[in-house]
Amino acid sequence: MKRLIAFTAFIICINLSSMADTKTVKLRVLGTSDVHGCFFPYNFIERKETKGSLARLSTYAGMMRKEYGDNLIMLDNGDILQGQPTCYYFNYVKNDVTNVAAEVINYLGYDAQTIGNHDVETGHAVYDKWINEVKCPVLGANIVRTDNGKPYLRPYKMICKDGIKIAVLGLLTPAIPNWLTEDLWQGMRFEEMTASARHWMEYIKKNENPDVVIGLFHSGKEGGITTETYYEDATLKVAREVAGFDLIIFGHDHSRYCGQITNTEGKQVLCLNPANNALAVADAEITLTLDNGRVKEKTVTGRITDIAACNADKEYMERFRSVTEDINSYVGKKIGTFAKGIYTRDSFFGSSAFVDLIHNLQLQITGADISFNAPLSVDAGIEAGDIYVSDMFNLYKYENQLYVMTLTGEEVRKHLEMSYDLWVNTMKSADDHILLLDTAALTGGRHSMFRNMTFNFDSAAGIDYEVDVTRPDGEKVHILRMSDGKPFDKAAMYRVVMNSYRGNGGGELLTKGAGIPHDELKNRIIYKSERDLRHYLMQEIEKKGTINPGANNNWRFVPEEWTTEAIKRDHRLLFGDK
Repeated sequence: MKRLIAFTAFIICINLSSMADTKTVKLRVLGTSDVHGCFFPYNFIERKETKGSLARLSTYAGMMRKEYGDNLIMLDNGDILQGQPTCYYFNYVKNDVTNVAAEVINYLGYDAQTIGNHDVETGHAVYDKWINEVKCPVLGANIVRTDNGKPYLRPYKMICKDGIKIAVLGLLTPAIPNWLTEDLWQGMRFEEMTASARHWMEYIKKNENPDVVIGLFHSGKEGGITTETYYEDATLKVAREVAGFDLIIFGHDHSRYCGQITNTEGKQVLCLNPANNALAVADAEITLTLDNGRVKEKTVTGRITDIAACNADKEYMERFRSVTEDINSYVGKKIGTFAKGIYTRDSFFGSSAFVDLIHNLQLQITGADISFNAPLSVDAGIEAGDIYVSDMFNLYKYENQLYVMTLTGEEVRKHLEMSYDLWVNTMKSADDHILLLDTAALTGGRHSMFRNMTFNFDSAAGIDYEVDVTRPDGEKVHILRMSDGKPFDKAAMYRVVMNSYRGNGGGELLTKGAGIPHDELKNRIIYKSERDLRHYLMQEIEKKGTINPGANNNWRFVPEEWTTEAIKRDHRLLFGDK
């Protein structure tokens, strides 16, 4: 009996010792992306409440902190400095105080951020200031200084939670030069994501010995602009080809995603994209079992969690009450009167008052011969009556500059050919769609039914032309004359006004379409505005006082015996009876 008791006691001691050396740690990771200034549950453009916002996230994060304590990790994936008037106001108007985009991140206690392409678009003065104001590091491993080859931003951040070492590696899509003029990213170059991730993964493993590695990528799932040297959207490629990631939170393409990717070692990598405007959050739990301080088991689970149903955090709202009051005062300033309403939905079916108002103001401001412009939203509008600063963000969504470039007449035509090929179906019969629609989306009851992005649907002013929807791609556009009655010459050189996104090669209409090599674009620019296009549009409207916008009617779809009814059908399909 004594031997049995002694043996039992021995076994108990061994088990107790084993239990003492075994530990389970749970981490919760919340990730936002493409917040675009949605800091408050109010759309300052539409002047109404909205479902998303970091104010609602604050409530959800508070719930998670109660459950996980200090084991909550909060990450943001960039594109936070552009979108709502809130951003514009603190970037360019009240820019002598801490940017509210830094204040909200600091208040919520984020652990790390990446920088997004629209953050870079604000220019060095804005984003360098913001980087210094944010208390957590802003990451970008593949953003390299041109003067010394070192990272412009911190490549990664080490976080220690409950004895667990977590590495967060940040990357940015390298497609920046395809969209933004070099002065906005002067002194920087953008390396291909997979090679950069592989380099820094090896460095982190060797020098930091992490228990968990999280990727924080401002780059979409896959596809986008594809060149010989990089992919715009490379997240899944990196997840597959660079072993070592446990979790990747990504963004940029505004599309929700939750999926497991198998890497080259046969291990699963959880990839989460919460999409945009803080309507949802990437929500992951990492469970680690430690034996004598070493991780012997690790599981990663996650989902995309809607936060629209959360109430706005009252303490958060009170903390930023003076900010919301300032923004309301700014966007509530009257700048003019519209005699009639204008709507982007009209822009897809012919010459429209909405797009032509911008065309005409661009021509007036610069004195150019021809204007390119596209609808930046599928279904935005400005109603008749008094218009305010808030309406200008509906009229023009982005902080693009204004460019004037030299193009030959043939380059103008080819640019428009590619645009209409993205936009218009080749009709084989009178019953076909006139627009190039996504048939899968047609069954989903969504307005985003276009196969391609509407901000690449350029039309032109300053020339009269027809678009023959029965002709094949590349042969639809027939330019008749200049709109002042002068002949149009394919060999002549014209001054063409457009936004800086297009002028830098965005949408590839000038490169793939017009056939201009990308490195030649900068030599074609003969004028760049100092301020953003919206600023100049606002100035012109204030000068005029009352605007009576109408369509130029300088272009149309033909043959009318097919297009008239096709336009009615597709308009009704996309927008009902509006």
